[in-house]
Amino acid sequence: MATDIYEVSGLCVDVRYMVMGVLANNVYLVSDGEGTFVVDPSCDAEKILAALGDARLDAIVLTHGHFDHTGAAAARRRATGAPVIASALDAPQIENPSGVDLASRGVPCPVDRIVAQGDIVEVGSMKWKVIDTPGHTPGSLCLFNIPQFGNHPEGLPVLISGDTLFAGTIGRTDFEGGSMADMRASLKKLAALPDDTAVLPGHNSLTTIGAERRRVFALYGDPE
Repeated sequence: MATDIYEVSGLCVDVRYMVMGVLANNVYLVSDGEGTFVVDPSCDAEKILAALGDARLDAIVLTHGHFDHTGAAAARRRATGAPVIASALDAPQIENPSGVDLASRGVPCPVDRIVAQGDIVEVGSMKWKVIDTPGHTPGSLCLFNIPQFGNHPEGLPVLISGDTLFAGTIGRTDFEGGSMADMRASLKKLAALPDDTAVLPGHNSLTTIGAERRRVFALYGDPE
C-alpha cells in the first residue's frame, strides 16, 4: 500500500512528509533545492527512498533515540552514505538500543556526527540551529531555520520539534530518562522563538509557536 506524501506550503524551505509506522510518525523530507535531509525515518526505508526520487540524501537527522524515530536510519545510511546526526546523550541509545519503554526496540545505527546546543547543521544553503531540548529523552533536540537560509525568503521560519512540542501538548516525560523539569526548561527555550515559526512535530498535526504560546507554553511554561 502506498504511503501518502504531504507537501507543506508557505515555509522558507521545501517540506514534504509521510505518516509512517505503528505510532504514526511524521517523517520529514526537507530541501532547499541544493541539499536534502530526512528527519526521524521511522520505518520502511524503501518508501523513504522512493519519496526522495532523484534527490541525493545529504543527511539523516534523529531528534531523539526512540525506536519509532530511528527504525529506518541504518538502512538509509547504508543505501545513501548520508551521515546520521544526533545528540551526544541519545547517540548511545541509537547505536546500541537497550532499556525499556520505547528504547529497546530500535535498530542499531551508527551516529556520524554529534551535535549540541548552538551547533549549526548545514545542508545545501540551509543553516539549521540546534536547540537542546531534554525532557522526553535526555538528548532530545530541535532544529530551527530562518528565511535568510531558505530557498523561499518570503516563507515562514521552521522548527523541527521532534517529540518535544506537539499541537496542543508535549512529549511524554514518564519514559525512561524523561524529566518534566527538563521539559519545562526546554519549552522556555522554544517560547523565545517568533510566533510565526512553523512547528513540524514528530506526531500529529503541524502547528506554530504562536498557537502553542496560548496553549502549551501557558500551561507548561516555567513562570519567572
